[in-house]
Amino acid sequence: MCMIIVGFIAIFILFFIYIHYWRCNRDEIVPNWPVIGMVPTFVRHVSDFNDFATLVLKRHGGTFRFQGPWFTNTSFIITTDPTNVDHISSKNFGNYGKGSNFQEIFDFFGDGIINSDSHDWKQKRTMYHLILKGKSFKKMLSQIIQKKVENCLLPFLKDVCEEGVHVDLQDALNRFTFDTNCTIVFGFDPNTLPNKFGELREIAYQKSLPVIEEVIFYRHFIPSFLSRLQKWIHVGQEKKLKIAGENLDRFLYESITFSKQEQSKCSEKIDECYFDLVKALQKEGYGEGKMGEKYLRDIILNLLIAGNGTISSGLSWFFWLVSTHPIVEAKIIQEIKDNCITQNENWSISRVEDLDKLVYLHGAICEALRLYPPIPFEHMCAIKSDILPSGDRVSQNTKVMYSLYEMGRMEQIWGEDCMKFKPERWVSETRHIIHVPSYKFIAFNTGPRSCLGKDISFFQMKMVAASILSKFHIQVVEGHPVTPKLSIVLRMKHGLKVKPTKRCI
Repeated sequence: MCMIIVGFIAIFILFFIYIHYWRCNRDEIVPNWPVIGMVPTFVRHVSDFNDFATLVLKRHGGTFRFQGPWFTNTSFIITTDPTNVDHISSKNFGNYGKGSNFQEIFDFFGDGIINSDSHDWKQKRTMYHLILKGKSFKKMLSQIIQKKVENCLLPFLKDVCEEGVHVDLQDALNRFTFDTNCTIVFGFDPNTLPNKFGELREIAYQKSLPVIEEVIFYRHFIPSFLSRLQKWIHVGQEKKLKIAGENLDRFLYESITFSKQEQSKCSEKIDECYFDLVKALQKEGYGEGKMGEKYLRDIILNLLIAGNGTISSGLSWFFWLVSTHPIVEAKIIQEIKDNCITQNENWSISRVEDLDKLVYLHGAICEALRLYPPIPFEHMCAIKSDILPSGDRVSQNTKVMYSLYEMGRMEQIWGEDCMKFKPERWVSETRHIIHVPSYKFIAFNTGPRSCLGKDISFFQMKMVAASILSKFHIQVVEGHPVTPKLSIVLRMKHGLKVKPTKRCI
């Protein structure tokens, strides 16, 4: 009986404490409640998470402290202030690492560059730099992309037109980038994107990456002990991750084995047979033995993550924006006419050098990446206490996030028209691309950790965009909802349902 009375008294006291906090914080956009922190407000806004986060950051001058539940290590500082970003990622780079919490969240990516810090990170970055910047790699890349565009992507969309059906363009682009990346990495095309719409099929391993990316996003905001509990009893988000991870790992290890077998059939000189990254990495001494194969898997998985969802996401948002801005579309088509039409009045995909002439298209892609960056946020951890240029104090081991999505929507960075899709903001009067510091236009990160594949990404996106727009008019299906998915890669939650029609230019 006494225990019941004590329980009622405790509930009564907690009730009045919460009433008191509600009265004190009812004008706050994100109240900080006892025990549970700020979680309830963000749970309530999960359907418009990114836009609500933008509103919160604007109300707080660009930098905000999120307080998670007590004793859960989910609190962090999030900023959109370019001077803070430059400080964290460049000027005081040595004080900000990944941290143990980061490695627990991203544990599926193993020992790849995403989870690396310090000397290990420098070694991996040097390795990637030597491979990605090599002439043989660039030549191979352009050939692979051109071939896949000509033999699969364009015929696939042509078949969709002839069938008179709708298609999920995001899914098609994701399959396209998955196939091109596998060709580059393993030396073979898994053909998840066929050249006919009727041959499209569900493939478990190709669908795994979006699932993994979604689960890792939620790990940022769920107390780690809950993630461990879900993993232990095999339920919820962690169950989804386990199934998707097993499907993807099975494909990765089988592909590595295939690549090694093909390598043994070739001569020692890479260029005499075929080139792929597995072969290049093995030539440098990676991938020997069981542990070496796991390390090779980690390196390759990180490359697939970097070159698959990010490219398809950026292209999906680009095509949606262009389809809803007909004046922009008309300017891009005119630029293609002026620079890339051959004597037989056809767009020539073989003339790769013509892509550099498409300045307005480049600006439109930059603008799409500004508003919808494929990686919506980055997160680091302070090694020692620090003070940001904004005056905010950062304690030791505190997580600091900079939000790329919200940065593209800040008036103090991009002006009052920051919400407008305006490629002209990137093009000078002399028809050159206007340079914007990477700590402001941060789609490819900034500082020492800036993306090594930036030029490759622009080449691939311009090639795909110009090829599709020169052949097809992309019309989004009326009433189709377009909204960001909660994920570490900014995919569209419901895909991008479109009806392409043939274009004559």
